[in-house]
Amino acid sequence: MKKGFFIFFLIIMTFHITTFASKFYSCKSQYALCTTAKCNPIAGKKDLVSCKCDVKIGYSAATKQCQPVKETSQGKLIYSRYYPVKSYVTCSNDRLWAWCLDKPCLIDKKNSSKASCACSVVSNLGPYVIVTDKNTLKTCTTGVISSATIDQITEITNFLKTQEQPKPFPIKVYREK
Repeated sequence: MKKGFFIFFLIIMTFHITTFASKFYSCKSQYALCTTAKCNPIAGKKDLVSCKCDVKIGYSAATKQCQPVKETSQGKLIYSRYYPVKSYVTCSNDRLWAWCLDKPCLIDKKNSSKASCACSVVSNLGPYVIVTDKNTLKTCTTGVISSATIDQITEITNFLKTQEQPKPFPIKVYREK
């Protein structure tokens, strides 16, 4: 009985470790980078905002595998992914922010270097980050910005430390003013 339980325990632990290890994926593709995107309300959608993101080609990370560009009736569809940041400000207020990772984005038909992404509106998940290279009095209080919690950015950065590409940068952290 004890031997059977031990084998069952090992199988469960192996499954748990495998599941945890595959939480993120790193791959090379065309994607939307929303880490500094400013966002605007979408009429009739109180839980979504439209964020103007940069279109990139290269290595990135997300919770899903890379997807090829998909032609749709609205235009070319790509997904938002994460690329390592060099600095951010930590914010602890209850301001609304946008969660864009893995969200669908349409490439702008007039400017293929930009995409509009439908991101979720988020607040009250604890301290979050605003990706920037400077800190002002308005950094944590102005507009709806694409963001992540400190725990989320730490988790994906730690994942990238185990990958060939993209490698994370040393991150400079500014404290909220």
